Formats: sequence, C-alpha cells, structure tokens
Amino acid sequence: MLELVNVKKSYEQKPLLKNISFKVNAGETICLLGASGSGKSTLLRMIAGLEFPESGEILFNHIDLASVPPHLRDFGLVFQDYGLFPHLDIFDNVAFGLKMRNISQEKINARVTDMLETVNLQGFAARKVTELSGGEQQRVALARALAVEPRLLMFDEPLGALDRTLKEDLLHELRAVLHRTKIPAIYVTHDQDEAFTIADRILLLHDGEIIRDGSPADVWDHPNSIHAARMLGVGNIIEGRVKLQNDGRGTTNMVTAFGAFDVTCGHKHSAGESVSLLVKQSDVGGDEIQLEVEDIFFKQDQFRVKTTRGLFIRLKEAPKIGEIIRVKIMVECLG
Repeated sequence: MLELVNVKKSYEQKPLLKNISFKVNAGETICLLGASGSGKSTLLRMIAGLEFPESGEILFNHIDLASVPPHLRDFGLVFQDYGLFPHLDIFDNVAFGLKMRNISQEKINARVTDMLETVNLQGFAARKVTELSGGEQQRVALARALAVEPRLLMFDEPLGALDRTLKEDLLHELRAVLHRTKIPAIYVTHDQDEAFTIADRILLLHDGEIIRDGSPADVWDHPNSIHAARMLGVGNIIEGRVKLQNDGRGTTNMVTAFGAFDVTCGHKHSAGESVSLLVKQSDVGGDEIQLEVEDIFFKQDQFRVKTTRGLFIRLKEAPKIGEIIRVKIMVECLG
C-alpha cells in the first residue's frame, strides 16, 4: 500500500502542492484529475524518487521511501511519449528491465512472450519501434513496465497523443490489464473521460489540494464543492438564499431566481445567508421548473440547451428557440 502524508512542494517560491495525503490500496487504480500545471506530474515524480517533497512522508507498506533510490523502489512509470528505445526491437524493449536484473534468458523469453500477449501484441517481438502506431507503442511501453512485476504502476498522461477512438479502446484494455494483474496504479490526467473510465477512485486536484476523493459515481453525483462541480462541469451552479433553517426533516428552504426549494443540506446556515447551489437535471424526480429556450447546441447524441438566466439542460429532441419547457431538477447545497 502506498501512502502520502502531508506532502508539500513549492515551485518558484510558490506553493504547488499543499498537505497532500492519500492512500493507494492493493489492486486499486486511482486517478489524479486536475488541470495542466496543477502539480500532478510533480507528485508522480516524487513518488518515483525523481524529486523530493519539502515536507511530509511517502510510504510504501509503512516504510518511508525518502532514502530509497528510484531503481530500488520497484515502481513502473509510463509516459505520454512512450520512452521506448528506437534502436531496439519490441522484444528487447520489453526485456530491458529484466536484463538489468540479470534474469536468465529462458525466464526473459517466457516473460516477454507473456507480456506481449497481455497487451495484445502477439507476433510483434521482432518488429521495430518505428514501425508501430502510437497505440501500439504505448502497449509496448505498458508491457515493459509490467514485465518487471512492479509494486506500483504510474501513468503520466499516457494517452494524450492518441486520437479519441484509439484512446477509448486502449483505456478499456488498460483497465482490464490492471484489474487482471491487480497491480496498484496511479493514473494522472487532465481528461475527465479518461479519469472516469479507468479509475476505481478519483482524486480532484485543485490549487495544490485534493478537494474531492471518492468513487467515480460518488464524485460525479456529489462533487461537494463549487470548485469540484466546476471542474467536472456537473450541472449548473446558481446563487440562493436561506429562507428557513433546518425544518427537522433534514432539509433547508432555499430561495433562488428559479423558485424556492427544500434542499437536503449538511451545512450550518443562518436565515438570510447566501449559498451556492448545484442544480442537476433529473429523470427520476425532484422539483419541476419552467424555462424559456434561448439557444441550442448539438453535442454527440443529445442537445445542450441554454435556457432562462444561462441555465443549461440536456434533451434528446431539440426544442424551438423561445419555447417554454418544463424540466425536473435536483438541487444540492455546495455551501
């Protein structure tokens, strides 16, 4: 098990990572999701031993890694640019780490064959790296990382250079490989679709802090903060005002430009206090509001409709601009 405890790091005298703490359990794939420049890659480099935290601890199986050099940590790292050796064929690329460990040729042959089968590259052993597509090169990089049986795998934006279709196929294959091998993994990306496809658990990184940690479904359904909701593009954020405090049923009455709503809220509020509310479209219940259509955008298999006061909803069929529509919504307090 990997554990980070209050890890801090600065860049150009400015805080980059602030008190980062999380665990990666055996067989678990976590995803660090955040904007470019948020410190995700720096965090991986510290775990790999290529950089050092200014304070805090990085532990593996309760052992502090501060004095353990990178090559003795037994962690695999897969990059966006693959990091393959162009002068070596596929077999020797995958075998590289095994040869460095002085493993017998017989075992190397068996292990490389097994790894190429794992990443669906049977029969590619004698091929040159330069003959492969981007997706195939990334499979070789994964096979090389897996070959040495690492205690932890780390992925730094590994699919950033691939087109959408290839990325989706490789994501599903990678998820299957990680679940089958049960190697714990940290996957770093700024791509929300990648994160929610591959992760068992998602950590949202914003302004140097982890602002949300949970399963993909839980994080999506309950972002729990304005920053998390905005990062994910979940629903609409509107302003409200507390009209009545907790009524004994666990709800608080909130007044908004779209009407008054009884909102389940775990925060402590006073009457008249301003709050931020998350408004999500609902198919199974909730409050019904009336909106006027202002603009329509087609997005994949549905229409994104801009309505009264900038509220966005999704519809299967396109309404007409100026049309009055009724929509069911759920309202959640973000504090």
